[in-house]
Amino acid sequence: MRWQTALFDELSTHQLYTVMRLRQEVFVVEQNCIYHDLDGLDIESGHILCWEDGNLLAYLRCLKPGLSYPQSSIGRIVVSPKARGRDLGRELVTRGIAYNFQEWPNSDIRIGAQRYLEAFYCGLGFVTDGEPYMEDGIEHVHMNLGAH
Repeated sequence: MRWQTALFDELSTHQLYTVMRLRQEVFVVEQNCIYHDLDGLDIESGHILCWEDGNLLAYLRCLKPGLSYPQSSIGRIVVSPKARGRDLGRELVTRGIAYNFQEWPNSDIRIGAQRYLEAFYCGLGFVTDGEPYMEDGIEHVHMNLGAH
């Protein structure tokens, strides 16, 4: 496995296409959710990717404070269906947390997590903040992780 961290302009056209394809495969098709994935935030985000033999196994984006929330954030967290069961999600989110705290050390991290993953994020130190809400037909919760 090879981990890659890149700004938007550092991603090749092929890498970007592969990211968008995985996000569409999981968030639009698998989760049967029609939404605007291309929301304009990718351009200003950091991106963490996990590759194996040319295949994208996992991906997330890191957002600076003020893009989605006053705090920094991580989002579009996805593990390929072909790579599930390998604990890549935990490694991916841990790397995203480390990236955000390195880039914005005085900022908490806030996420809008799919509710069924709430316990997973709690296991990584996030704390639920507020009541569940619906977003794109899927129940979510806001969660925070305090700056170190």
